[in-house]
Amino acid sequence: MRTIATVNVNGIRAASKKGLVAWLAGTEADVVLLQEVRATADQVPAAVTDVPGWHWLLAPAENDGAKGRAGVAVLTRQAPEGQRIGFGSAEFDTCGRYAEVDLPGLTVGSLYLPSGEAGTPRQDEKERFMAAFADYLTDAAKRCAEDGRELLVGGDFNIAHTEADLKNWRGNKKSAGFLPGERAWLTELYEQRGFVDVFRSLHPDVEGPYSWWSVRGRAFDNDTGWRIDLQVTTPGLARAARRAWIERAASHAERWSDHAPVLVAYDH
Repeated sequence: MRTIATVNVNGIRAASKKGLVAWLAGTEADVVLLQEVRATADQVPAAVTDVPGWHWLLAPAENDGAKGRAGVAVLTRQAPEGQRIGFGSAEFDTCGRYAEVDLPGLTVGSLYLPSGEAGTPRQDEKERFMAAFADYLTDAAKRCAEDGRELLVGGDFNIAHTEADLKNWRGNKKSAGFLPGERAWLTELYEQRGFVDVFRSLHPDVEGPYSWWSVRGRAFDNDTGWRIDLQVTTPGLARAARRAWIERAASHAERWSDHAPVLVAYDH
C-alpha cells in the first residue's frame, strides 16, 4: 500500500509546539502534503525538518502580498524523481499555493487554494486561481498519462462541494467556500474533467466526515465542520484506493491545527 496524508497545519511553527512533530514521526503515511505552512525554509523549526526519513519540497509564499501566509510542502519517504513549484501562473507561482513531485508511477501535488471572501477582490482572486488551476490539472493529467503516471492533488481546496460536506450548509449559502460557482467548479472537475474525490468515492451518502472546524464557539466539540481537505485524483488511482480516514483529535485540547489530517491508502 501507499498511504498519502494531507493536512493544513495552520502555521508550522505553532503546530510544531502542539504535536505536529510527534505526528510526523509516527504517521504511517508515505507522502505528507502540508498547507498553510506560513514559513520560509529558514523559519521551519528544526524539530520538524529533523524528523528522520523525509525528503522535503517547500514552496513558501515569496511575493510581498503573501509573505507570512500560505506556503505548501510535499514530504516523501522516497526521493522524488522530479519536483516543481507552482503551475505556470505568473500571478500565483510565488504565492505558496502549489508544489508537486514525481514518484514512480505517480505525480503528487500539495494545493492551498485561496479561501476567498464573497463580494470582495479576494473572491475574484480565488476565481482566477480556480480557472487557471482547472486547466493546469487537465494538462497535467494528460502529461501524466503519456508518462505512465497517475496524478493526485491533495490539500485545502477551501470549498465544500455538497450539503453533505458541511454541517451548517443552510447558514453558509452566501459564504465563500459554499458559493454556487465554487461548488460548480468542483462538479466540473469531477463530471467534465474526469477527476475523482477519492474520500467521497469511498464514503458516499454520509454527512462529512469533516476536516476543518471554525475556532468560533464550540464548532469542534459539536462537530460543526466542513469537509474541504481533499485528495483529488485521476480515475486509475481512485480505483486503487482501499481505505480513507480522518485523524480527528480526541479533544479540542489535543489538536495541533484547526484542520485534521486526511489519509488515503492506495494499492501500490
